[in-house]
Amino acid sequence: MPTATKYELKSGPATREAFGKTLAELGREDERIVVCDADLSKSTHTHLFAKEFPNRFFSCGIAEANMVALGAGLASSGKIAFVSSFSCFVLNKGFEQLRVTVAYPQVKNVKIVGTHSGISIGEDGPSQMSVEDLALACSLPGFVVVDPADDAAMRALGRKAAYVDAPVFIRAGRAKAPLIYGPDQSFEIGKSIELLPGSDVTVIAHGLLVAEAIRAAMALEPEGISVRVIDMHTIKPLDAGAISRAASETGAIVVAEEHLTDGGLGVKVAQAAALSHPCVMEFVGIFDTYAESGSPEGLLDKYGLLARDVIAAIRKVLARK
Repeated sequence: MPTATKYELKSGPATREAFGKTLAELGREDERIVVCDADLSKSTHTHLFAKEFPNRFFSCGIAEANMVALGAGLASSGKIAFVSSFSCFVLNKGFEQLRVTVAYPQVKNVKIVGTHSGISIGEDGPSQMSVEDLALACSLPGFVVVDPADDAAMRALGRKAAYVDAPVFIRAGRAKAPLIYGPDQSFEIGKSIELLPGSDVTVIAHGLLVAEAIRAAMALEPEGISVRVIDMHTIKPLDAGAISRAASETGAIVVAEEHLTDGGLGVKVAQAAALSHPCVMEFVGIFDTYAESGSPEGLLDKYGLLARDVIAAIRKVLARK
C-alpha cells in the first residue's frame, strides 16, 4: 500500500503555464481550436497559442462579457473556443453572458479558463483574487468544473476539457504548484483520484490544497493516524461514489480548498455525504471574507490554508468521530 512518505512534492510550474503549453499543443493538432483573451495573454499564457496561430487568436481587450459572447458565437460556428482571463474577471464580469449565451443554450464547445484563481496570486490584492469562482461556475447548469492540482493534471484535464461534450470551466493558478503526478497518470473528468489510502479520516481537496493534504498525511503518519487523501479535481460532476466510500469506510471527512467555504467543494461534499452516508466533517478554506495584498506564502498562512491547518481540522474531526 502506498504511504504518505512516497511523495517528494518538488516545486513545479504554475498550472496557468501548463494550460498555455497544452493549448498550443492542441492548436497544432486541431484547427478547430480558437482562443479568446481579454488583454492578459502573457499572464494567462495564451500568448503561446497567439504566437503560433495569430489567425485563430482573438484579443478582445478589457471586455470580458463581450469576449464570452464571442466565444459562444465561435463555438456555435463549429469551433472549439477557449475563452481565457483571470477568474475574477471572466466569471464575475462575464457571468450574465455565461448564463445566457453558453449555459442556457448549452453551447458545449465553449471552454472557459480562469487563471490567477484563489488568494495565492499574492500582491495583486483582493480585487483580482477569485474566491467565489467555483461557486459561480457550478451554479451554471450543464457546466463541467475542474481544478487541476499540478502540471500533469492540467495537461491531461485540459485535453479532456477540449473534447468533453459540455461547456467547461477550468481553474488555474498563478503560484508554482508542487508536483504530485507522473506523466503517465490517467485522468477522467468526474472521477477523483485516491492518492493515499487511509482508514481513520479522509481529506478531500483540489488545486493547491491537494499538496497540503499530502503534507498533513505525511506529518500524521508517524503518529499512526491513517489519512486517506483524495484529489477531487472535478468539482462538477462530483464523484459521489468516492465520497460515499470515504464516509462509510473512514467515518470522518475534511474538505480543504483555496475558495470560500460558502458555495465551495465542501458544500458539495457535505451534500453528497448527507445523501449517502452522513459523517462528521470539518472544513479548511476561506471563511466569509476577502483576503488582502501580501505574499502568496503569507496569505496562505494567514488565512489558514496550509498543512498545519489541515492537521488541526483532522484532529478536530477525529475528536468528534
